[in-house]
Amino acid sequence: MTLRIAMWSGPRNISTAMMRSWENRSDCSVVDEPFYAAYLSATGLEHPCREEIMASQDNDYQQVVNAMTADEVATPLHYMKLMTQHIPTGLDMGWCKGLCHCFLIRDPAQVIASYVQKMPHVDEDAIGIRRQAELFRQITSITGVVPAVIDSNDVLKNPGKILGELCEYLEIDYPEDQMLHWPVGRRASDGVWAHHWYCSVEQSTGFGEYSEKALTLSDEHRALAESMQPYYDELAELRIRPW
Repeated sequence: MTLRIAMWSGPRNISTAMMRSWENRSDCSVVDEPFYAAYLSATGLEHPCREEIMASQDNDYQQVVNAMTADEVATPLHYMKLMTQHIPTGLDMGWCKGLCHCFLIRDPAQVIASYVQKMPHVDEDAIGIRRQAELFRQITSITGVVPAVIDSNDVLKNPGKILGELCEYLEIDYPEDQMLHWPVGRRASDGVWAHHWYCSVEQSTGFGEYSEKALTLSDEHRALAESMQPYYDELAELRIRPW
């Protein structure tokens, strides 16, 4: 029976590198942001590659849910890279009950500073940090299990320990040699938006080194980061520690 792993992240995190890590396992398949087209259809937002995305995925939330939970998977593990901002409030989340859930978080100021390099407008809905906290609470209630939480900075500081403890949480083996390194290049599993968003990770062969970076935010963006900080802190208290 396949273990389905749902990794909930926001944008401009290390979510694609994390997907690379899991796909490099010999026993794992992955799916890249399956709700993206449904999200664009529901919101009408103009995103890079919008028409390609709409043509490449089902545009209906329930149809996506049906596919994610009903389709047979050939591998023992199936890793789902899920974006919290793609999930609207009010969607029936009962389908989450049969999945193992993990949350990948990142400091709001870092998310915003990175996001505005790729998109001209950023707001609370776009970065999904409040939504991440809401989904964490909701999924905990539905499943009766507290999901694992990992922080992108902690992964970069000590990927071996974080991934090892995450695998322990999931009660699966940890092939360190496979999960810490991967071949350079694009994957067939990458979404059609890869050429806009994945340039850096396509050149990677592992998780990058952690480094402190000075952030330059406008007053508006700093205020947004401060308003999102409590939601980040709520999950950060529960995270797997790097040391």
